[in-house]
Amino acid sequence: MSESARSSRRIQSIATYALLIAVAGAAIWWIRARPVLVVAEQIEKGTIVAEVMGTGTLEARVEATVSPKIQGRLMEVLVDQNDGVAAEQPIAVLDDAELKEQVAVAQATLDATIATIDRVRAEENRAQAVLNQAQLYHARALDLMKANVAAQADLDKAIELMQVAEADLQRAQAAIVEAERQRLTAQASLKYQQARLADTRIMSPFAGLVVRRDRDPGDVVVPGASILHLISTNELWISAWVDETAMAALAPGQSARVVFRSEPARDFAGKVARLGRQTDRETREFIVNVLVEELPANWAVGQRAEVYIETDRKNSVLTVEEGFVVWRDGEAGVFVNDAGKARWRVITPGLRGNDVIEVTDGLQEGDSAVKPAGAPGISLKDGKHIRVP
Repeated sequence: MSESARSSRRIQSIATYALLIAVAGAAIWWIRARPVLVVAEQIEKGTIVAEVMGTGTLEARVEATVSPKIQGRLMEVLVDQNDGVAAEQPIAVLDDAELKEQVAVAQATLDATIATIDRVRAEENRAQAVLNQAQLYHARALDLMKANVAAQADLDKAIELMQVAEADLQRAQAAIVEAERQRLTAQASLKYQQARLADTRIMSPFAGLVVRRDRDPGDVVVPGASILHLISTNELWISAWVDETAMAALAPGQSARVVFRSEPARDFAGKVARLGRQTDRETREFIVNVLVEELPANWAVGQRAEVYIETDRKNSVLTVEEGFVVWRDGEAGVFVNDAGKARWRVITPGLRGNDVIEVTDGLQEGDSAVKPAGAPGISLKDGKHIRVP
């Protein structure tokens, strides 16, 4: 190969290397200098609400299982599932034929006892009259004896007649006491049988809603056996499980919003009714009962819902979305748009709300907070060129 050919190849190699270096430098410059596409949010004053979230189910504060007081055959069930009932409204009836006969027998026994009392009172009156007559006869015999007109035998006979009359009166009075006791027993028996007869008509213990029917006519039911299950619709609440770390911030009476999973786009107003005093030892959660002030058109006891309990609220404060806050070495900060460049600002966070944070220092109203747009993993550096679409 001639000298000129070798010189030409060296020049071509140098040119190629120079071109590669230039391309690499341009690529490095483009990577470092090209603007990063960002999402921006203008810092403004607004309202921030701190909430504690819990998940639970809709339950009735007052509920009851309706069962008979006595054993019997179920004749009628007067209401059905989803029926509303009033307090003391008849809702079921047991077979009462036998109990009606027992009431009639008890009534007849009482009537007979009352008749007996009338008879023995008449006997008492007769015995009292006989005693009065015997006492008068005894008095006359005694006067005649003192006047030496009557003999001792006449006085002895008068005394005997008076003693017999007194014994008859005492016997009549004892019969009255016994008859009165029998009357009380008969009245108690009648009252008992009437109560048993009344128990064949089962009444609603309160105004509410029938949510379950467990028995049909013809079934034999016993005390404790469920016929219907009732709930009171006056107070329905969410029994929500809340993490124990939020316990100090909660108190009865706090406002809340309820989100049913059947209507996730709508909030229903609620209020904390009471706090549980026992924490689950596994999940470290405790029960918070939140009264629901309004229900969906279609609801069911046991359906799941989320509750968001308001624990604090601040108005007219600077806020920033939580996604714009970056934590570095334990300090919170935000990148702001400074004439097309990202500038790092250390901030002092305040109240933490639902996806937003209060900023007490480090930002001003009108600042534009930025964060990288696009795929995760892209980060900003102080002084980096940015582009807001």
